[in-house]
Order: sequence, then C-alpha cells, then structure tokens
Amino acid sequence: MTHPNPSFSAGDMPAQMSPIAHFWNDVLAPKFITYRHILVGGLARHSAAVLPTLDVKAGDTVLDVGCGFGDSALDLAKRVGERGHVTGVDCCEAFLDLAREEAMRARASNVDFIYADAEAHLPKAGYDFVFARFGTMFFVNPVAGLRNMNNALRPGGTMTHIVWDARENNPWLAAARDVLLEHLPQPDANAPSCGPGPFSMANPDVLELQMRAAGCQDITFKRVEQKVLVGRDIEEAIAFQLAIGPAGEIFRLGGAEAEAKRSQIENDLCELFERFEKDEHGIWMDSASWIVTSKSNAA
Repeated sequence: MTHPNPSFSAGDMPAQMSPIAHFWNDVLAPKFITYRHILVGGLARHSAAVLPTLDVKAGDTVLDVGCGFGDSALDLAKRVGERGHVTGVDCCEAFLDLAREEAMRARASNVDFIYADAEAHLPKAGYDFVFARFGTMFFVNPVAGLRNMNNALRPGGTMTHIVWDARENNPWLAAARDVLLEHLPQPDANAPSCGPGPFSMANPDVLELQMRAAGCQDITFKRVEQKVLVGRDIEEAIAFQLAIGPAGEIFRLGGAEAEAKRSQIENDLCELFERFEKDEHGIWMDSASWIVTSKSNAA
C-alpha cells in the first residue's frame, strides 16, 4: 500500500527558534562537523544493534527527529523503499546541508530534510513511524517535544526514541567529565548550553511519566549496551572530549582558566584513555542506552 508523503515545508515553521536551537547552530555545529567521523562512525556498533530492530516496513512514511547528518534517515529510507518516504528534521542548518549532500550522493529520492525545532512545531497525524536517536534528551520542555512527536503519528502509529542510560553506565561521556571537574568548576546552570544534556532522560520512571503526559501509550523500554568509538587514537580522543559533550561544556565555559590548565588536563585524559580497549579502529568505551517505544491513540 502506498502512502502520501506528509512532509512539510520551511514555510510551515514559526519565525522564531528556541535559544537552544540557536546555540546548536552558532556554537556546536562547527565542533560536531569536525568530529562527524566519530559521531557517526563511532556509533556503528550501537546503530547495528538498534536500527534493524525498529518497527519500520516497506511503504511506511517516517519522520526522523533530530536527524543530524542524515545517516539514520538514509538507513530508514532503504527500509521503506520506493513506496515509502522519510523526512528528517533538525534545528541545525549546517547538519541538514550535509544530510542533503549525502542523500544526493546516495541518489535517495525518497528522503527529504527540513529545518525545524521539534519543541515548537512538527506536522500532525501523518506518519507511520516517528524516530529520534539521541536527540530528545536535549528538549528544554520534554513533554512539549514528545507531544509534537506523538501528534505527528497517524492513529496507531509507532514512535521510538533512543536516549542514553545513566551517567555511570556511559563512561564514554562521563569519565572525561569527571577528569575535567578535578580541574575546573561545575558550569553555571544558567550558562548557554545545548539543553538539559545527554542524561536528562536516563530515568525510565521519569521518562514514562513525561511520555504519558505527552499522550503516548503502550510505552516499553529496552536496554542496549554497546562499545562506542571515541577517537582513532588518544590524541583525537582528548580533542573530541574537550570539544563536545559534558567535558567539552566544562572546558568551554572554563575560559582562560581552562586554557591555562590545558596541559595538565590533557595529561590526565591521556592516562584515562590508556585504560580502555583499543583496536585497529581506535579507542572503544562502554555505553548504555534505552530504546523507548510507544503507540499513538488508535481511535
């Protein structure tokens, strides 16, 4: 059965984006693009364990929220085939430019990409499947963002989003942060940032309450443990952590003090990464996440 493409255009979007969206565009985009090979390739084992399990069928229409560089959207486009369609949305224009380039290179005619702030606006009641991979944790208002995702589903449609488990189960992000906090102060809670952060949805009980408030039904959680590549060598792993993630936030906000202590911080991070698994690809560290699935109201 074929489905209409419920895609929407930039003209449907509200004029203003949230401060978080501006932060992603102005501050984080260059850093994420620099380390794109880690952020995409480094999650290869994780993606291989998760993406094939998604309830996506040939002919489905799919909305990929926070699609980033478009790798997940292109994977889903292969799954839905010529009769289906995938729309990727992200609040970072630079990411979408690269995603469109990848789609053109792959000759994927059944995928498009739209600039959108999921907390502010998404299309309503059209998609068979709504997906988000490591994006919903950055919602400032999680209930609003999750409600928009749920409302984008057709009756009886499926939503799956992937979020990181607790900090202690994700040393690939948490271990470097702990090292930085030995040298620099905890950032001010009011400092400009990417949002609540990667562990804001780590508690299943809290997340389930948020999802129920957003109108989601039949909520299930599945835990996944996989290694994550954090750099091709120790030098790159250190640079990656000082640019992105909780450690990167601490270092950026540390300003002149952080730069003055850079050598000492890098030495301690070197000792940290020496303890983790290495192979011909680079340095691998433990990670754990939740695959969270729900249904929209079938009525």
